[in-house]
Amino acid sequence: MTLKIESLNTINSTARQFIEQIGNKTVFAFNGKMGAGKTTFIKAICEELGVKDTVNSPTFSIVNEYEGNDKKIIYHFDCYRINKVQEALDLGAEEYLYSGNLCFIEWSENIASLLPDSLVNVNIEEIEYGVRNVILN
Repeated sequence: MTLKIESLNTINSTARQFIEQIGNKTVFAFNGKMGAGKTTFIKAICEELGVKDTVNSPTFSIVNEYEGNDKKIIYHFDCYRINKVQEALDLGAEEYLYSGNLCFIEWSENIASLLPDSLVNVNIEEIEYGVRNVILN
């Protein structure tokens, strides 16, 4: 399935469409080039899920935890700085990934061996200035 982000003005609408497609899936790997908009899209999704905290990239903390409207916890990973899978294990990544809570992961390839089979890949591609395709598979 492909969703389209026409601009920052419409990103929350696309985030709502994304949420409608989640179903019972919980772990999502957001893929795309540096600057493709992974963090920005995750922020919009979290806003639509009712997160009141500031959503930003957990580049240095590796994982941020947010609470949605339904009081469920949402985990946001940025694995860019992870060099060895053991680093993720030391952070308790498996507990997060298999918790049943929503997990949004950037740079998931750095922890590929830990990811569940039920992982949904979310590829974000810039197709022209400001316009992005969001491909779920």
